[in-house]
Amino acid sequence: MRYTLRQLEVFLAVARHQSVSAAASELAMSQSACSGSLADLERQFDVQLFDRVGKRLQLGELGRQVRARAEGLLEAARDLEGALAGREDVGRLRIGATLTVGNYVTVPLMARFLQQNPGADLSLAVANTEEIARQVANFEIDIGLVEGETEHSALDVLPWRDDELVVFCPPQHRFARRRRLDDEDLRSTPWIVREHGSGTRQAFDRAMQGILGDLTIAFELQHYEAIKAAVNEGLGVGCLSRLAIADELRRGLFVACRVPNRQFTRKFYFLLHRDKFRGAAIERWLRLCREVAPTTTSRPRAAT
Repeated sequence: MRYTLRQLEVFLAVARHQSVSAAASELAMSQSACSGSLADLERQFDVQLFDRVGKRLQLGELGRQVRARAEGLLEAARDLEGALAGREDVGRLRIGATLTVGNYVTVPLMARFLQQNPGADLSLAVANTEEIARQVANFEIDIGLVEGETEHSALDVLPWRDDELVVFCPPQHRFARRRRLDDEDLRSTPWIVREHGSGTRQAFDRAMQGILGDLTIAFELQHYEAIKAAVNEGLGVGCLSRLAIADELRRGLFVACRVPNRQFTRKFYFLLHRDKFRGAAIERWLRLCREVAPTTTSRPRAAT
């Protein structure tokens, strides 16, 4: 075999960071050793895997073609190493989640996963749907848990569980005394909503189809606590996942408004790179998530 697994590690780390120095830091190598390993790989096959753009290294055409296969080969090698060593642990699992899923669903799942798989190395990154999709596509994380739909040719999108958005206001708001809200009511109030690129904003915009351009968006905020604080101060009406405001609804701090002519249900999804090796860690994580909240029976769809 004309290449080593270490050379593949270097190639993939440089691809992720677009930098030899950053890749060397990740792999605990000297910069010269990292650069030499990459150069040896290219020289052995007389190819160029990267194009230099300023101070950064970007994958060339061949690099893009072989990256997914290199990722799969390296993950399979790690899985085999564990089996040969007689280890029962699942190793490393890098999880990415959107704000709702990360804050209100994922951490209890991680605790349960660690109970079932002692020694597992878990990490969690929280960002909006667009960013989580980018990280999965770039092999920076192993699996994404998102609340928004996404389109990416490299990703498989698997339905997971249902969720519901809730229009809410403080008890003193005029909407709190209304039995139901119609479109005129929705047009008549300022709104405090999530930013574009988030799954919650995507679901809100879809629910308000036909009147979205008539709504007054007072604030677009990234964080749930900021949205809840703004609503509590009377700056507008909010719309968030029921998971995010369940405690406030229970304590009477907010009132859920009925909007029967608008559809506020949505789904959570798993995001997986279609070419990634799905070892024991990923398979056990998917199984746990489905046991806790069974997914639909729909076939996985590939994002386009």
